[in-house]
Amino acid sequence: MGEGAAAPAAAGGLVRVPVALAERGYEVVIGPGARTVLGEVLPPGARMAAVVTQEGIGVDVEVGIEARRFTIPDGEAAKSLSTVEALCRRLAAAGLSRADVVVAVGGGVVTDVAGFAAASYLRGVAYVNVATTLLAQVDAAVGGKTGVNLPEGKNLVGAFWQPAAVLCDTEVLSSLPEREWASGRGEIAKCAFLPAEPGAAAPGTALLAATLEEQVAWCVGLKATVVAADEREGGRRMLLNYGHTLAHALEGLALAGAPVDLRHGEAVAVGLVFAAELARRLGRVDEARVEEHRQVVASLGLPAAVPPGLSAGRLVEYMQRDKKARHDLTFVLDGPRGPEPVASVAPDEVLATLAAMGCEP
Repeated sequence: MGEGAAAPAAAGGLVRVPVALAERGYEVVIGPGARTVLGEVLPPGARMAAVVTQEGIGVDVEVGIEARRFTIPDGEAAKSLSTVEALCRRLAAAGLSRADVVVAVGGGVVTDVAGFAAASYLRGVAYVNVATTLLAQVDAAVGGKTGVNLPEGKNLVGAFWQPAAVLCDTEVLSSLPEREWASGRGEIAKCAFLPAEPGAAAPGTALLAATLEEQVAWCVGLKATVVAADEREGGRRMLLNYGHTLAHALEGLALAGAPVDLRHGEAVAVGLVFAAELARRLGRVDEARVEEHRQVVASLGLPAAVPPGLSAGRLVEYMQRDKKARHDLTFVLDGPRGPEPVASVAPDEVLATLAAMGCEP
């Protein structure tokens, strides 16, 4: 763990990281068997739990109250308004009330969809995330950002809706396929460059050498600290999007049918190298710092190159739809003070950086 991160508390072999949001605060429970405390973190008075998952997840949970199981389709295509509508209709048919709870059991697709449904159904019901992938545990399940995709881009419709608790059971990760591990490692690579507090040192390669539980706890602690200071992404929370501007553009093109075979964290890894290259082109960092990014990405077995055959112009078009943008091109870029939001980046600089990374015009 690095200096300045939210202090975890260990109890019964589990680590508990608080997300300090006053009356909306909650704990993230991390470690082998974390899912077994689900019954302890349900909202008081809940009589029914809507357990939202996918067929291939294979993780059972005991809620201790009446439970109804709802499955959503697999894959990124499931992150759609039609999926949310279908789920909310099934919740209504089951008689879920505002006093009850939604329990999301799965990876980022499940937590995003179930969280958005919980935020929308009856104008908001409680939900708990049981994160079953590394990506969900180190990022997607924590922080209260829920949402779905549109054909025009990633995560363009959603809500800030904080969970009542997040359970990161590292025991269930053993069955993940390698590409799912890679997806989570992309977010860990991002966190290696982000300090927990302004002015503090980023963990760097020390994070990569830590145990799995320590990596999850560090990433959760970082996000908890940032979210507590900027819940709705008005300022510092933008840092958590480091590498994501290009990543979301790549994922958006994939949704539109482009030949992009990258999981989210793999796209983030490519986005980290791109962001470093762009920062160097703008005179914010030197080549040695770019090489640090390449080495971190490579040490985790992640890609650094933009997939072949993609148009730089199309990528910039998708970048302009990014949530950070204000009718301009906004990126999180490294610099003398570390990564920070940089607005109004000239499109020609972005196009030139993409061209240097092998993109077509």
